[in-house]
Amino acid sequence: MLDQWVGVLFPDGLGAEWISAASTVIVVIGALVLRKVILRLVGSFFATLVRRTEAPEQQRRIETLGRVARHTLSLLIVVVTILVVLNTLGISIAPILGAAGVAGVAIGFGAQSLVKDFFSGVFLLLENQIRVGDVVEIAGKSGVVEGMTLRRIQLRSVDGAVHYVSNGLITTVTNFSTEFAFAVVDVGVAYKEDLDHVFVVMRETASTMKAVEPFTKTVIGELEILGVEQWADSAVMIRCRMKTQPLQQWAARREYLKRLKQAFDEAGISIPYPHRTLIQDNGDPRAPAREGARTAEATD
Repeated sequence: MLDQWVGVLFPDGLGAEWISAASTVIVVIGALVLRKVILRLVGSFFATLVRRTEAPEQQRRIETLGRVARHTLSLLIVVVTILVVLNTLGISIAPILGAAGVAGVAIGFGAQSLVKDFFSGVFLLLENQIRVGDVVEIAGKSGVVEGMTLRRIQLRSVDGAVHYVSNGLITTVTNFSTEFAFAVVDVGVAYKEDLDHVFVVMRETASTMKAVEPFTKTVIGELEILGVEQWADSAVMIRCRMKTQPLQQWAARREYLKRLKQAFDEAGISIPYPHRTLIQDNGDPRAPAREGARTAEATD
């Protein structure tokens, strides 16, 4: 019946072409609408999971999974839409799929790094090694994870530079944002100081800092004085640490050093620094020789 009406309305045989063009437009518009709806539903789903989760680490993991899921679904919809449009235009997709399979095998040998990136990205997500918002060190680069896909990770370093690291290059992950962190501080005092008194001042300073916001929540442990780390050239080095929330170790360390400097000044504890003595000979090249001769005469 539809073919008869098409023949009546388009006697020149243009009806099939018009229907094909209209179908293509409808498929493309429908795909765009479907993509927008699905991405919005997926985004709302993961946003709801984030609101129901209190742990910051789990929130970052859910957000990362949500981004990867939206990216993957968007790519899948685009591929399926292209295949449907080709079929609507009367182009058989079976040979294309067959050729794609053969080409995929051939390309696979030359694109092993791309396949490696993909599988590495999958395992990074499944094992919860990296999440968006984490501070990590990977492949010799460190920074905040701003973006993550199944192919690469986007890092922004402390100086603002952006690093794009392929997942296949990642062999070791150093994550500074997992569960908790330690603010490690090395303190140098003069050799003449009483170390027991120094330890008391250090603990009092840490307790005072912990009683002030926002460190009441970010510092989750007492100061641990690990002891004398080494005898340096002009100071006794003392190592200590305090347990903090993830990503708060640097702020806690900076604040503790600031307060400890003030506490040492008030307690009269000396913070040494290297001294250097310069001997000037007024530019006379014979001065060292004369000085050596006088020393020899005095010895005789």
